[in-house]
Amino acid sequence: MNGNSGENHGVKGTNGVTLENVDDETLNSGAEGFTSSQIFIRNPACVAYTYDDLIMMPGHIGFGLDQIDISSNITKNIRLQAPFVSSPMDTVTEHEMAINMALQGGIGIIHSNMTPEEQAAEVRRVKKYKNGFITDPKCLSPQHTAEDVFREKSKLGFSSFPITEGGKMGGRLLGVISNRDTSFIEDPTATVESFMTPRERLVVAKEGISLTEANEMIKVSKKGKLPVINADGELVALIARTDLQKNRDNPLASKDRVNKQLLVGAAIGTRPADRERAKLLVAAGVDIIVVDSSQGDSIYQLEAIRFLKANFPDVDVIGGNVVTPSQALHLIQAGADGLRVGMGIGSICTTQEICAVGRAQASAVYHVSKFARKYGVPVIADGGIKSTGHITKALALGAGCVMMGSMLAGTDEAPGEYFYQDGVRLKRYRGMGSLEAMEKGSEKRYVWDDSAAATSVKVAQGVSGAVQDKGTLRRYIPYLMQGVRHGLQDAGCRSVTEAQAKLYDDQLRFEIRSPAAQREGNVHGLHSYSKRLY
Repeated sequence: MNGNSGENHGVKGTNGVTLENVDDETLNSGAEGFTSSQIFIRNPACVAYTYDDLIMMPGHIGFGLDQIDISSNITKNIRLQAPFVSSPMDTVTEHEMAINMALQGGIGIIHSNMTPEEQAAEVRRVKKYKNGFITDPKCLSPQHTAEDVFREKSKLGFSSFPITEGGKMGGRLLGVISNRDTSFIEDPTATVESFMTPRERLVVAKEGISLTEANEMIKVSKKGKLPVINADGELVALIARTDLQKNRDNPLASKDRVNKQLLVGAAIGTRPADRERAKLLVAAGVDIIVVDSSQGDSIYQLEAIRFLKANFPDVDVIGGNVVTPSQALHLIQAGADGLRVGMGIGSICTTQEICAVGRAQASAVYHVSKFARKYGVPVIADGGIKSTGHITKALALGAGCVMMGSMLAGTDEAPGEYFYQDGVRLKRYRGMGSLEAMEKGSEKRYVWDDSAAATSVKVAQGVSGAVQDKGTLRRYIPYLMQGVRHGLQDAGCRSVTEAQAKLYDDQLRFEIRSPAAQREGNVHGLHSYSKRLY
């Protein structure tokens, strides 16, 4: 039924019945909240908003949680089943974090506060974790000894090796050794040929076999490894049974389409030396390179993006950080496949205080996402995330993914050791703009040229601190995913894509909360309470 003015647009219910909306007079009065255009564009007070300033209006729920799709794009070419990215910070993301983020459907960005060789090694560890076709396995020769095997096993963390002529990939396959072959070897000088499983007892696949066919051979043969050889009997690849088990246990894992390896990103700076770093990262198999800068709209970053796209066209490049459409345009024109949005809003970041430049994050995400959408470039909301509610708001405001630092720094998979303070289990967490991190090399994120004038005095744009233990990502990421699903369901959206379509069609409604309303929306009025996440 129509109201006093305008046309009434119904909502189709799950039983096929059209549910009527309120009349236009009520809708336009603000009783149903306000559109994003009213809040962010027709903004007479000239106010920038944070996530806490906003609250989303509820929508009609006509579907279950299991029907909600939270997948979204991080770049033009890469879509994640869980829209979560771990930040390239030295207290957040190294190989263990990146592996477990990818297994859960997200992705990790390896920090650059290490040598280029060390960073490339971190990338290789991620790529080799879930291999599909292992095209560069560690090989040994028949002349190697048991001592060599034990040394490699200790160094690499696995116990099976193909044995080839010359001990190199591409040599003629002679056998395989596994934990079963070495368990009872007592003489460290015994040669590999004396205890390996010889070629004639192996199940092997011929070059050209598909991954599906190879996996079926492993299932039937019940072998731990399946060597792949060419017509001359030379080893060209290896497939591991454990990868089948990992695939079964992690159905949402972020993997490349060809070799089914886990996806991983890595950060670089904008100085000339970072071009050599990028070459090593690409050789290690990196899928995304993030050009890491606190203020991304610089000639240094534009040159870096152009270099990367010209020399490594198959690797996606994310530029940033930016907070305005004009900044975003320059990076898009340079060839960026994704944008990182946020400046001075992280829990350990002091850029806005020190440099007087930045933007409140909800406004930054909305405006940059709305603009970049015209060019098909996804946005990562980087920083300021303190809860699943913040994640839901970031996605509803147009972000493809959220990048998190402090939210993940307290997990088991983050670098560093736990310690206790006042009976609370904590982990160290520091901003890449802190003096401690700058002394390790991160100043290039804030100082783009390496002239004496630029580097003689360090100005900290971050602090060091500690965050509380959050347990393992294997429990924490599913909790975050379920929280986002609940948020989208309450807003009446079946997916991130639908939420953003409603945003730009002025169907998604918001209100601005007063300080009192923000207090009311959190725990209040209790003498004491305990807060468990899951």
